[in-house]
Amino acid sequence: MPAGAPPAIRKISEKHDKVFVTGCLEPKADGPRANAVLVVLARNQELAGVVQSIKSIERHFNRWFHYPYVFLNDAEFNVTFKETMMNHTSGTVEFGKIDPDMWGYPDWVNKETAKEGIGKQGDAAIMYGGMESYHHMCRFYSGFFYKHELLQKYDWYWRVEPDIKYFCSTSVAIVRAAPDIDSDPFIHMERSNKTYGFTIAVKELRETVPNIFRYASAYKRMNNITSQGLWEMFAMPAGSSLPEDDPQWQPPKEKVHEDPNALPDEILNTEPGHGGLPDVDPDAMEGETYNMCHFWSNFEIARLDWFRSKEYNEFFDMMDRSGGFWMERVSVDPSEPTL
Repeated sequence: MPAGAPPAIRKISEKHDKVFVTGCLEPKADGPRANAVLVVLARNQELAGVVQSIKSIERHFNRWFHYPYVFLNDAEFNVTFKETMMNHTSGTVEFGKIDPDMWGYPDWVNKETAKEGIGKQGDAAIMYGGMESYHHMCRFYSGFFYKHELLQKYDWYWRVEPDIKYFCSTSVAIVRAAPDIDSDPFIHMERSNKTYGFTIAVKELRETVPNIFRYASAYKRMNNITSQGLWEMFAMPAGSSLPEDDPQWQPPKEKVHEDPNALPDEILNTEPGHGGLPDVDPDAMEGETYNMCHFWSNFEIARLDWFRSKEYNEFFDMMDRSGGFWMERVSVDPSEPTL
């Protein structure tokens, strides 16, 4: 065992919300259903990985609830893909092609500059940063998937990725020991007036999105948006290394001068010729910095009217015009929850 005290563990707060369900339940096969859909973005060559995902979600959840699927592709799905999916799903299935204006480079982007930016990310060994298709995917899931014609009739969506397995219950909805999702997270979120569900929040690599917080903070200021409490999960005071809710965080000590005319210590301790202004944090905006925490959107359950809101789409347009989807590995999901 390493010497010293063990690292502090912050307890998950349940002051406002507790888990929806604990323990094992009998699935309500005849219960109410939300107006929801399972969305899969995939290509024909990913057939094996998609089959694995569908088998898993059907085995652990949808064999009871029979929610519909929408499969999206930037090209046409072939007959083999369609027939295979229809043989593995218990709900209705629709296949859609993504319009060119939702995928790829928009007309106003300088393609050569964008491709050069993507190439530099590859040279810098930023994970997926050098993959052009990955940037297209991030932009599509950030600002277009909810505009696709096949999703217009739905209120909720569950994102399903190729090559995934569900091993236990979804923490967005329930905490239990059984290996199946026998409670409907759509219904629980709808009844509890929830908007967005996720399974994991981790630290992003700073070099992947060096400017996203600047734009998020600027959007918040320009639109006079007041935090409802979630902004503080992602922002911390500039110059701070720990969030204020960390047990090891300590407020800065106030300097006390008995003589009101005494000079500050920083002046008295400065060598002649070495004075100057304090260093400016290049990542700070409005006195705050991004702590790099973000929700992994590979699994998310969300209300589609939130994505369709005026505020969300204005923020996406701002991020889109910033060039971050090409010059950086930007996806809106790091800052989605702050809106």
